[in-house]
Amino acid sequence: MIFRQLFDPTSSTYTYLLGDSGEAVLIDSVYEQVPRDLALLGELNLRLLASLDTHVHADHVTGAWRLHQRCGSSMAVAEAAGAALADRPLRHGDRIQFGSRHLTVRATPGHTNGCLTYVLDDESMAFTGDSLLIRGCGRTDFQGGSPQQLFASVREQILTLPDACLLYPAHDYRGITVTSVAEERRFNPRLGGDVDEGDFAGHMNNLNLPHPKLMAVAVPANLRCGQPEGGEGEVPPDAQAWAPLTLRFSGVWEIEPMTLLEHADQVQIVDVREAPEFIDRLGHLPGARLVPLSQLKDRLDDFDRDRPVVAVCRSGVRSAQASVLLAKAGFTQVANLAGGMLRWKAEALPVAQDVA
Repeated sequence: MIFRQLFDPTSSTYTYLLGDSGEAVLIDSVYEQVPRDLALLGELNLRLLASLDTHVHADHVTGAWRLHQRCGSSMAVAEAAGAALADRPLRHGDRIQFGSRHLTVRATPGHTNGCLTYVLDDESMAFTGDSLLIRGCGRTDFQGGSPQQLFASVREQILTLPDACLLYPAHDYRGITVTSVAEERRFNPRLGGDVDEGDFAGHMNNLNLPHPKLMAVAVPANLRCGQPEGGEGEVPPDAQAWAPLTLRFSGVWEIEPMTLLEHADQVQIVDVREAPEFIDRLGHLPGARLVPLSQLKDRLDDFDRDRPVVAVCRSGVRSAQASVLLAKAGFTQVANLAGGMLRWKAEALPVAQDVA
């Protein structure tokens, strides 16, 4: 089984990818991170079957609808949440299949009235959303939350899993990635040890926390499974518009050699190799400008920021670094030549060998 834990630094949200036999599910996707998730799915050759949300989030917008538009994946959330566009409303005991594996749905309300925990088939891991955080839990003061309900949910549905079961939350604000049933049963200051329902309710009813900053935007959007308020016509682009590009999981946009050849008259090509390499047996792209990577930062003004820039090197490694540098410097249309000059030459595309 393939398992990846992904992170959104803006909302401190963890997104989880589980895959098997070419099929995958995503748990707690983030709208702005959909291009990243699509890149990873593509690189791992996985077909997304469903986006699963543990609850209606108040601090970020789910990527479920955006992923549905791109992949045709189902949008799954608790039936109790009442999300209007969910095409797979989930109840306690439901199974979500991917490849030869499955997740079992456990209803764990209390943080909100529609919280779910997803448990892997062998009970080796569970995804708890905000019902149980690492040494903590989600608040209970809005969206139908209830400390009594959350106490029962965690004690009866999560902490009854095997001691060694790894627990993965929807958030952690300290950078901690995972815990276990045994740890939380013993060390969770709100829900572990000898804490009873009265202790827990007394604590939760006196947190006096401000509402999440994005709550007024996030909750209505998530009740639409992340669909923009204006409807289907407002999907943000997942790629740069000037040419067909591929976003790698590393965050670098790549352009295929033949695509670059077709768009060569529209772009600025920067070759970031050293001068002797520019005229070696591989040659260089016609019209390319030689700017070694070590000099690029000091020569950014050599390029028009309103036109696309394609970075090139021998194999695509140095030019990927150049692409990142250009993007950080404010260039918004940047791509790396996939495979560099080695791939360009292998595809028998035109080269030049004149001195720069």
